[in-house]
Amino acid sequence: MKQKALWINQIKGLCISLVVIYHSVITFYPHLEGLQHPLSGLLAKCWLYVNLYLAPFRMPVFFFISGYLIRRYITEAEWKNCIDKRLWSIFYVLALWGVLQWQGIGFLNRWLAPERDLSQSANAAYADSLSEFLHGMLTASTSLWYLYALLIYFVVCKFLSRWKRPALGLMLVASVAINFLPLPWWGMNSVVRNVIYYALGAWYGVTIMGWLQSIPLRRQILPLVPALLVAVALWFCNVPVLLSLLSAWLIMSLFWRLEQRFTPGEDRLLNVIGSNTIAIYTTHRILIEGSSLALLPLFRKGALSPTLELGLLLVYPLLSLLVCTLVGLGIRRLSVRLFGDLFFSPPAKLRLDPATR
Repeated sequence: MKQKALWINQIKGLCISLVVIYHSVITFYPHLEGLQHPLSGLLAKCWLYVNLYLAPFRMPVFFFISGYLIRRYITEAEWKNCIDKRLWSIFYVLALWGVLQWQGIGFLNRWLAPERDLSQSANAAYADSLSEFLHGMLTASTSLWYLYALLIYFVVCKFLSRWKRPALGLMLVASVAINFLPLPWWGMNSVVRNVIYYALGAWYGVTIMGWLQSIPLRRQILPLVPALLVAVALWFCNVPVLLSLLSAWLIMSLFWRLEQRFTPGEDRLLNVIGSNTIAIYTTHRILIEGSSLALLPLFRKGALSPTLELGLLLVYPLLSLLVCTLVGLGIRRLSVRLFGDLFFSPPAKLRLDPATR
């Protein structure tokens, strides 16, 4: 990997880590019962609030980087050259892991929590039938909605690349309006809300990166302070777009400047994670489902001592991140060595023959 791209890869590593922490929190802490330690309830609420406060930049930064990294396919490549390299490869992973998550999470619930009522769970992974599963996938009601969004964003941005400014204006309106006029599907709401960040990365990423690297830090701080105050105020009014944009700027500026000061290495933790985001992203949801279903009964029955209970609540998201990262990396390695990376890229026989494109 080229050294100049390491800082971007590290941002990807940070973002996927936050996604894993997010899912570990929402599948565990809201369902806790029978807590014994007097601080356990407070600690659980703290993790929930941390999740809430990370929301404005967790996915926006991820999508901006995603758009920036494929900008040449959108602005320069012909459609026929994008189908296999961009669209088909993403669709393949989305479809494969959609099925694997559906079967895996369904099996874990039947095994560890057969009494659990999932009839009201609007997630394709909890579908009772094939038709429900397909409906969930088609409406982005899946933990894999990021991949769904990448497909939609690429097509939209490539099609509208001649009309960038009016398209960005419409995307901004949609990103704000969806907070007040949501669609019936939670995943589709997220798709609409985040398209502007992907488009900015794809269409104007080079310009924004140039500004970020050329403007001295001291000149950035003065206008950023009042802008952040306005952004936080808007966030409390359920308009997070400005805060998300500023967060993306600050995070990218921080990582770029750290790379200039410290020599980066490909074996750094965030870089390793960032190089394997697809493996961690697709596998972590099954692992987190299993761990939460296994641990929640222990809390309900009071099987843990108060001290152990408090300690586990303190580190559970971080332990989940560690386990999901190691397992994701292991599965990716096995996929490459034993199956030609079948679990994360289409097999050669299913790829379009370049001569026919």
